[in-house]
Amino acid sequence: MKGALSLLLLSLFALTLPPARGEEGLAFESRELMLTTGTAQGGNEEIPATLLRPAAPGRLPAIVVAHDCSGLGPRSSGAPKRWAALLAAQGYVVLLPDSFAPRGFPEGVCTASDQTPAGVAPLRRAFDAFAGLAWLRAQDFVDGAHVGLMGGSHGGSTTLVAMVAPSSAAAPLSAEKREGFAAAVALYPGCDGPYGTWSAVRAEGERGPATHFIGVYQPLAPLLILVGELDDWTPAKPCEEMAARAEREHYPLRLKVYPGARHSFDSSAPLRYRATRRNHNMPSGRGATTGGDAAAWSDAIAEVTAFFAETLKQPR
Repeated sequence: MKGALSLLLLSLFALTLPPARGEEGLAFESRELMLTTGTAQGGNEEIPATLLRPAAPGRLPAIVVAHDCSGLGPRSSGAPKRWAALLAAQGYVVLLPDSFAPRGFPEGVCTASDQTPAGVAPLRRAFDAFAGLAWLRAQDFVDGAHVGLMGGSHGGSTTLVAMVAPSSAAAPLSAEKREGFAAAVALYPGCDGPYGTWSAVRAEGERGPATHFIGVYQPLAPLLILVGELDDWTPAKPCEEMAARAEREHYPLRLKVYPGARHSFDSSAPLRYRATRRNHNMPSGRGATTGGDAAAWSDAIAEVTAFFAETLKQPR
């Protein structure tokens, strides 16, 4: 009852925090709000989200940021909030939904059992992304024609779900995608998942890196994917095949692979292998390596900055 009351209070009164100052000097305010998101069954639910609003006049471009498997709680990698602050400092309105805490995973799902994360799978989280898009377009300080999406790891896979053309008119979110995101960035996503007509071919119950694929990933708007060459959690090879096939069919997908980089290269964290991490690319189903890479991180900032400037700050 107490938790329900807290959610109700948050939905009625947004908590406004003191203005923060981003890396490029543009001040922005941060506040919490409740976001109404849909479900595959046609229902609705509310989840918390953080809004970062730059102190700039007029209607601004915006970006929805989808967090990684560590969520936004005490065990968060910190990467989603770092990117959100950077983008807000560059003049974007940023919305950061929390897809995990309200659904029972306040500490994320990186090491959860194989059964528990089903309710927060990338497809489910794509509904949150589109709820964020709808909310932003309803605000008089947002340029609704220039709203992008960005996510890393689990959030990167969510981004791939949100940006792919639906396989049929009956596919989830097919209606929402008709007027979807203007552009997107996916950092080290799982490129071997089923996305539209694209999927990896594996024997039932098989684990380990995928080597065979079918179909073509068809992005609905410009998509940039950044991955690490030595990533053992979401390997680069499926992304390379995905990008090559999309390029042959003239879809707007661009891939950059960072030599020697691992998963979560956009951090200053030391290289670390944890045996408890869920990982279907390992024969055991567990174990993954993460760690920052200064060169890759610096270049990723430059790539993301240039990509969104071109796709969200220029007239369509």
